[in-house]
Amino acid sequence: MPTTEHFQPCQAVPSAPGHHYFGYYDKFPWDSSGRYLVSLESTFMDRPQRPGEAAVVGLIDTANGNQWTPLAETRAWNWQQGTMLHWLDWDPAGRIIYNDVRDGQFVAVTRKVHSAEERVLPRPVYNVSRDGHQAVTLNFSRVHRCRPGYGYCALPDPREGELHPAEDGIYWMDLETGENRLILSLDQIVGIRHDATMDGVEHWFNHLLFNQDGSRFIFLHRWVRPETRNWYTRMFTATPDGSDICCLSDHELVSHFDWRNPRQVLAWATRHEVGNRYFLFDDQTEHLEVVGEGTLTCDGHCSYSPDGRWILTDTYPAREDHKRTLLLYRPTDDFRVDVGRFYSPPELQGEIRCDLHPRWSRDGKRVCFDSLHEGTRQLYVMDVTEVVG
Repeated sequence: MPTTEHFQPCQAVPSAPGHHYFGYYDKFPWDSSGRYLVSLESTFMDRPQRPGEAAVVGLIDTANGNQWTPLAETRAWNWQQGTMLHWLDWDPAGRIIYNDVRDGQFVAVTRKVHSAEERVLPRPVYNVSRDGHQAVTLNFSRVHRCRPGYGYCALPDPREGELHPAEDGIYWMDLETGENRLILSLDQIVGIRHDATMDGVEHWFNHLLFNQDGSRFIFLHRWVRPETRNWYTRMFTATPDGSDICCLSDHELVSHFDWRNPRQVLAWATRHEVGNRYFLFDDQTEHLEVVGEGTLTCDGHCSYSPDGRWILTDTYPAREDHKRTLLLYRPTDDFRVDVGRFYSPPELQGEIRCDLHPRWSRDGKRVCFDSLHEGTRQLYVMDVTEVVG
């Protein structure tokens, strides 16, 4: 089916000076009521962070002229994924969790948005389960060294130089008690379906994401060959205790993904017999199928709408005009609608680039995204009811 253009208006929020953005595409910036959003504020946008530099965590009130209220500062943040801001929906009064540096350690902080009440947890978080009671996390200093823009520069990596340490990897944490433990080590994963490309190089984990019911999570295992600069990525799933490990894809490339439901994963990946496509993988099986053949033709930050009917994703900048496309896709009838195209300054590349990273509202009627098309880094909201309704 041909692509349809149906561009929708969008508005920058909040109504405050400075640069504002949320971060990654796999979280809800909106609270459960749909009134408030959270974001980060920075005084600069055109260079990497330096150790000790802070960003402001703030609240946006959409029922009060998008008023911006600063809540806290964080020194654990980056341009691609922010500070891992999550809403903890179990608290009806409104509570968020984000990462910070306290007493020389990365930690997670839970804070009520309408008071100064906070609690510090002994590890930072990467992803939080939908019920807000558990998290998985990793060594953000290692990610920063291996993949700048996705980790934190604030603290050195205590395992630098160790290729695949047995004492470092993915950690699980109980968000009520702070109990935490190493559940998957890098050494353990390197031992699964090992091949020669893994020898003599550093390995790291990235992109952890719980499924909808918190029974399993995804993680990526990555390494790079320095002589060829070739990246290698494998996608795994496991239970929160690190058991029942399943390798869903190991054909060299896996990029962005989302859970369609607790048993299926959509991912842009390579299969040697097909090439690069969006594939729908059935977890813990060998079954997969192509999604959007000929319609979704490039990698993007993909996520399913709350009702599962639509896929929201984006593109990287087009060579001819440096614009990124924001689009919606309905798998049932291969229907694609481009809802916006946004300029991205070509001089802002690498870890300081601004991907759209589009995200759904809880009711599936709005999306928000980060963009530079008006000259500053801002968080934008777009109503897509006309398209999805």
